[in-house]
Amino acid sequence: MAKKEIDPETANEIKKELAELRAQLESQKKPKKKAAKPKAEPKKKAAKPKAEPKKKPKKPTKAEIAKAKKEEKLAKEKAEAEAKAKEEAAKRTLDDELEEQFSDEQIRNFQIEKMDMDKLTNKVCEIIADFEEKGMLQSDLWKKLKLNSRDGSRLALRLERRGLITREKILQKGRWTYKLIIEQAPIKLESLVDSPCLTCPVEQKCDPENAYPEPSPLHCQLIEDWVTVEFSKKKK
Repeated sequence: MAKKEIDPETANEIKKELAELRAQLESQKKPKKKAAKPKAEPKKKAAKPKAEPKKKPKKPTKAEIAKAKKEEKLAKEKAEAEAKAKEEAAKRTLDDELEEQFSDEQIRNFQIEKMDMDKLTNKVCEIIADFEEKGMLQSDLWKKLKLNSRDGSRLALRLERRGLITREKILQKGRWTYKLIIEQAPIKLESLVDSPCLTCPVEQKCDPENAYPEPSPLHCQLIEDWVTVEFSKKKK
């Protein structure tokens, strides 16, 4: 077969297309460059707010210092007064209330209905005297005499006003009460039985104003011996 001849124009177009194809193949073989990441902008540090300069405290004036001291003193005195009032209220007894309710004269002239007050007074003093300086709880005394606390408390106030006893406030089993102590013990006839004065031969001449060696109870050996014996009996 006879070969067909290609005209020069067609040959040029084929060459051009081949060149374009070759260029495309070469471009595909080349590695693609990675797109450069945009550089992150450095973070700007937040500006710290400027601290305001500390203001120096004002020095108090003399008047302010004096006022503060006065207020502190008044507050302290008020607190002490309140504490004292609270303490006194806790110590308050029936006797304290009766003392406020009745006048001194009413207490001195106090009478218990259908009772001989002189005999009752002597009996009370005799009982309290047995306890000597230790004293006796008034509640125990009222039970012994079968008196209610109101009459008993008024009787104790009456005896105290007359100087026969003293009352001492004490705390007993968590409650405030009074202890009664004898001041003037009643005279008992038994105490005079062995007195040398009853049989003294010079009793009529005896006088406290006599000077020694005249008979006087102030320097009587018989009385001294008798008192010593009686005292030793009580101790036994």
